[in-house]
Amino acid sequence: MSWSRPPPSLRQHVNRLIILRPARTRPHHSYPRLPRSRHTLRNVQLRPASTIAAAAASTPPAKDARSLPTRLKNILLGSTIGLSLILGYYYATDTRASIHEWLVIPCLRYFYPDAEDAHEFGNRALKALYSFGIHPRERGNPDARGDLAIEVFGHTLQNPIGTSAGIDKHCDIPDALLAAGPAIVEIGGVTPQSQEGNPKPRVWRLPSQKALINRYGLNSNGADHVAMRLRQRVREFAYDMGWGIDEEAEQSILDGEAGVPPGSLQEGKLLAVQIAKNKWVADADIEAVKEDYVYCVDALARYADIIVVNVSSPNTPGLRGLQKVEPLTDILTAVVGAARKAKRKVPVEVMVKVSPDEDDEASVRGICDAVWDSGVDGVVVGNTTRRRPDPTPNGSFPSHEQRLMLEQGGYSGPQTFDRTVALVKRYRKMLDEGSYPKNENESPPPPPGESLTETQLPPGASVSFPLETQKETHPPTTDKEIDESVARDKEHLKPQTAEADAESKSQSIFRLPERNNPFSSPSSSSDTPEPPSSNETEHLAASASIDTTPSPSPSPTSSPPSTSSSPRDRKVIFATGGVSTGADALQLLAAGADVAQIYTALVYGGIGTVSKIKEEMRDELKRQQRR
Repeated sequence: MSWSRPPPSLRQHVNRLIILRPARTRPHHSYPRLPRSRHTLRNVQLRPASTIAAAAASTPPAKDARSLPTRLKNILLGSTIGLSLILGYYYATDTRASIHEWLVIPCLRYFYPDAEDAHEFGNRALKALYSFGIHPRERGNPDARGDLAIEVFGHTLQNPIGTSAGIDKHCDIPDALLAAGPAIVEIGGVTPQSQEGNPKPRVWRLPSQKALINRYGLNSNGADHVAMRLRQRVREFAYDMGWGIDEEAEQSILDGEAGVPPGSLQEGKLLAVQIAKNKWVADADIEAVKEDYVYCVDALARYADIIVVNVSSPNTPGLRGLQKVEPLTDILTAVVGAARKAKRKVPVEVMVKVSPDEDDEASVRGICDAVWDSGVDGVVVGNTTRRRPDPTPNGSFPSHEQRLMLEQGGYSGPQTFDRTVALVKRYRKMLDEGSYPKNENESPPPPPGESLTETQLPPGASVSFPLETQKETHPPTTDKEIDESVARDKEHLKPQTAEADAESKSQSIFRLPERNNPFSSPSSSSDTPEPPSSNETEHLAASASIDTTPSPSPSPTSSPPSTSSSPRDRKVIFATGGVSTGADALQLLAAGADVAQIYTALVYGGIGTVSKIKEEMRDELKRQQRR
């Protein structure tokens, strides 16, 4: 029987295919093989701990040749970086730093071609910096010397410089502005209800003139919004003093128990709030206009030191028509009455802001009459003007600025300064004349050197002139009379002793007018002030150079004033318009203003403008003293 191989099964075919199929090869990776350690647990010899410690102590430490130089280098680098940051912080947050004018302002103008956008960004940045305590401030407290101190509304202010309304319209940065150095910060204008103002764009720069044209139209968040921010500010101040944050603590601050003005919350400084009517209220409806102003006073007067009534904005239709005598008197009387009812013990002062375009004799006289008749405490002379001044200094505008000059709105810049000075002189003269009662029995005294006619005197009254204004009617004095007068005077002279010489040297050379004398006390019963010390004499000398115009003397039959609203008090004048240097501020003060306010100069000069102007004032006063 022959054996035959059976046919392969299916499984065998599959297995054969698998065996004959070449195997897949994986890529070969060569990894380095770690050397086997020759040390094993069996080779480790255990030693006592004392032996190990002794061996470690006897082994010298390894030395790193770069450790000492590297450490010194790191310490030096870290110290340099830290010192640079500290010095940079103090420099950048000092208002006297030049970067505020020559770096910050050009950058704002470059990145924000629209002037209003740049303004808003600057306010937001300043608000943020103040919240972190890294805001620009006037370092060194230069006002502590008192060489620029003045007296306004019974407060001794650190200096006669203020900022005008429009810089902080919505009460975003009052404290940041106060930290920049001015004695008075004016916020607003604030309207009863919020309003958008005029359409954008509405602000234009004129860099060649360092001027602005704006037609904001009193854009405002409303009186209630601003009052809420002012109230929060007062309560935070009370909380920082440890008095709490409730209504009782707030009232204590407003009543002056903290020893600082309730508005500014800083000694030697004041906060003014400007108010205006809404643009949709018709100026012919005087009752509705009065309600608008009184609403603002009721909401804001508690938190302000000064309320400024704006009736002079050129960008609100019909507003300047309220400067006529009758409507202005009615409005101001209502505002003064509402301000006197403010719920606090410290009185609120009221001022009215007038237009520089209403400069004819009748308009100025009518405004002054309204001020005296209503009991307003002062006048803010100046605002933006509708007029377009001539270009300076080259006598022509660039082409793009010529087109901007055709835009409607109020113009502000250095070119308006001369008109502001002239207007201040007229208001000072007329307001001082208005301080005397006008009735059938009394009349204002004539200027020195002039005489009264018999028709100006009441029946039975006689004329008496001061000694210096009398004209000589006696014969010329002879030599014999002169010798007799000299001999008579010698009999009354004090002996020239060391005590008499020391007493003579202690006497002050001149006396500062009471309205600018920070050392005078209104409640003093003595008419002869105490001789000031040498430091005080230097302070008086500097202050007298600012303003030595004496207050007008009341008539003999009048009684002394008892309150700040007495019609015989001297009215306060704030002047704004074109002030850009310390010499400008001194010129305004010499013209009769009590405070010089700035706006456009701050836009072009940056946050350090106030410090710069005050330093220029001090330099000018020193030059005057040397002369």
